[in-house]
Amino acid sequence: MDSSLNLLREEVEHALSELSIPKEPSNLYDPMRYIIGLGGKRIRPILTLMGCQLMGGERKAALPQALAVEIFHNFSLVHDDIMDSADVRRGLPTVHKKWDQNIAILSGDGMLVVAYQYLMQADAAKLPKLAEVFSNTALEVCEGQQLDMDYAAQSAVSIEAYTYMIRRKTAVLLGGAMQLGAIVAGASDKDLALIGKFAEDIGFAFQLRDDYLDSFGDQESFGKEIGGDIKEGKRTWLTIKAYELANTAQKERLDQAFASSDINHRIKEVTSIYQDLGVAALLTAEIARYSKQSAIALDAIDGSEEVKQQLRGLVAYLMGRTS
Repeated sequence: MDSSLNLLREEVEHALSELSIPKEPSNLYDPMRYIIGLGGKRIRPILTLMGCQLMGGERKAALPQALAVEIFHNFSLVHDDIMDSADVRRGLPTVHKKWDQNIAILSGDGMLVVAYQYLMQADAAKLPKLAEVFSNTALEVCEGQQLDMDYAAQSAVSIEAYTYMIRRKTAVLLGGAMQLGAIVAGASDKDLALIGKFAEDIGFAFQLRDDYLDSFGDQESFGKEIGGDIKEGKRTWLTIKAYELANTAQKERLDQAFASSDINHRIKEVTSIYQDLGVAALLTAEIARYSKQSAIALDAIDGSEEVKQQLRGLVAYLMGRTS
């Protein structure tokens, strides 16, 4: 990130460190502080602040909404980790492993309430639109998580279905986050729609980039195990596209590879088939397509050119990242 984006991240981190979260009962509130304190890129609250600036507002006016977005995001992670039976989050125990599942569920529920408390810290005239966008976004994120679980139990999922799921599970929260800041600054409905389009397309490209890096990134710079999705048998864009393009013999190879108990062989064989089918290049083209769409939407927004340039820098950081 450049210096201006790092400044926004520092502001978010400082505000998160000063959240007004009670101390008792400790088993309700300590997990909230724990999960929020695990860190992250803070892209969503940064987008909220930039959405406000883009529309000519003072970014600090949208700080409560930025905090609401990040608290909601972390609430969803607590519950997602339970559903995924995940033991580790950002290198440390997940909330349900550090405490227990009941505590994690209730603490997550509490975080959703706290998120709404911060969301509502705005001019009364802005509250209906803020509540509408936030609630619709939150519900779509839940839809995405449910579809993700549904698809995991299905033998085959189309690229269209996967795209629909990812847009809800990942992309809509970026769009909603940025729209909240723009609402605080008084954005028009036309600009709100363009802002949502810009951030959602970036969110989708970001997820596709993550899929790509998991199979073809550099482990040292990526910061995660290469081939983790293949190891877990996780269905990604690459997997779905490979099965879509594969002939009978290649499908049999994929089936055998994913069934192999030799993890290193599985990862090597699956990535080799990906290369044979050209799906890595197809995914790269898809990432570029969504990035271009986002740029077109950004150019059409009637907002600050200075902030647009900062947003282009953020996009370059996200799309060119190796981790």
